[in-house]
Amino acid sequence: MAGGYESLNPFNLKFAAAPQLLIGNVYQSLMARSQDEPYSMYALIAQSVELGREREYVVFRLDPRARFSDRRPITAEDVLFSFELLKAKGRPGQREAFSRVTGSEATDAHTVRFNLGKGADRELPLLLAAMPVLSKTAVDSTHFDDVRMDIPVGSGPYSVKEAKAGERLVLARDADYWGKDIPTQRGLYNFDEIDVSWYRDGGALFEALKGGLIDYREEASAARWLAAYDFPALRDGRIVKDTLRPGRPIGMSGFVFNLRNKLFEDVALREAMAMMFDFEWVNANFYVGLYKRTTSYFEGSPFSSSGRPASEVERELLARFPDTVRKDALDGSWRPTIHDGSGRDREIARRAIQLVSQSGYKLTDKGLEKDGRPVAFEIMIRDRDEERLALNFAASLKRIGIIAQPRLYDETQYQQRRRKFEYDMMIGQWLPAAVPGAEQAGRWSSGSLDKQKGTNLAGASSPALDALVEALVASKTPEEHVDAARALDRALLSGFYFVPLFFVDEIWTAHTATLGRPSYLPHYPMYPFGFTLEQWWWKSEEIRND
Repeated sequence: MAGGYESLNPFNLKFAAAPQLLIGNVYQSLMARSQDEPYSMYALIAQSVELGREREYVVFRLDPRARFSDRRPITAEDVLFSFELLKAKGRPGQREAFSRVTGSEATDAHTVRFNLGKGADRELPLLLAAMPVLSKTAVDSTHFDDVRMDIPVGSGPYSVKEAKAGERLVLARDADYWGKDIPTQRGLYNFDEIDVSWYRDGGALFEALKGGLIDYREEASAARWLAAYDFPALRDGRIVKDTLRPGRPIGMSGFVFNLRNKLFEDVALREAMAMMFDFEWVNANFYVGLYKRTTSYFEGSPFSSSGRPASEVERELLARFPDTVRKDALDGSWRPTIHDGSGRDREIARRAIQLVSQSGYKLTDKGLEKDGRPVAFEIMIRDRDEERLALNFAASLKRIGIIAQPRLYDETQYQQRRRKFEYDMMIGQWLPAAVPGAEQAGRWSSGSLDKQKGTNLAGASSPALDALVEALVASKTPEEHVDAARALDRALLSGFYFVPLFFVDEIWTAHTATLGRPSYLPHYPMYPFGFTLEQWWWKSEEIRND
């Protein structure tokens, strides 16, 4: 992997943690998510669940076989301990969701009841089912926010065998894993040992693949994918290129404006800057036309508003905020600005200057200014691929008098600044969710604005976004859910919080020829340490995924 890690505690964001410890490998949740059914969960630590008719409570009954890696049984006390700890010190989304629970109790050693109150949203029971269960006796709750490099006690199929912060993590499979016969776990976790190494950047990681130091990697650079995969190990068949097409939602990535910087408070300025990103030139010259332009915050899913006129329900949701959504977003026709591909589209630059002039900006011999203040800022980047993209964008912005300076940070500095929102602009990205839900509050609500380590990268805050996120979370039917998500999408597109980038509906992998995988790929995969890698196997062991 590129980058590094600082801690073996993946449940808070104070320090960068190894993602391989998240749900699945070492730690497990009450129930297992289905990778093909966005609204479904199945038995794992909890062998059954009872949900109130009005979702006013949820009861989990634990599997009496469930135990931690130290062989101690998992009890209701561990579940309540985990709930209270994560509510107080967990990730921002967990803290917000769990705070909506009105009461919790252990009715016996293997049964836990959560009272959700009247009018509970439809997602809260699912979020509780996805809660990781931590050991009450092994976790030091007092120092939970500290850097933790002690070997964690989990309940999953792997335990940490070796850990060297920022460099290496070795997971060893537990031959006596308690859940190996549970239907949701069959056919998974087929490797006796997972040895993960971290490298400085994507280039170093690629060289490690060429040199036979690693067995699997996912390629993020289109240029490298197209031109660099011609080396002896690939030519003689020891390494294979494998393109995966899961048909999953895409999500959003792009240059994100940090509205905590008052320079970006004018939406017209943000729109003009977004207009200047020349996707057509970038795609043709950097990526040989492989990419498609992102047009929605829920790209590739039914929740996207792109190409879909607003329904009556959406219009009712938006009626309270008449100036929030622009006309082309309301009728579904909005698209990012299309350039002529020359790299110097004069007409686009002219339109961008006209747009900002209406807000009082003037183009002088010193650049674009307003009230004597120049439009100048820094773009925070973390690798050479981002640098190349940022330099191109900065050159385009310079044509309308805006000075953007890309600055490269090492991974540790980058993560520290990102967690504290100490940047003007960065390239932001979220892995797509199967369905949008309570996590949107962490990204767009006023309540998440100042939460350090949170996911409100843009510093977004408005009554309209708050109301639309609330409507999304409170929706009771699939139709209400889709309408609320599309209305939110239209508001976000109209706010120009991101300069949308691009996507490819493929995942590029390279791996040793001895690795096998299922021919079927799930639509909503988890990302514990590689794309559905928990389903792969060594061909020589003749393990079959059934």
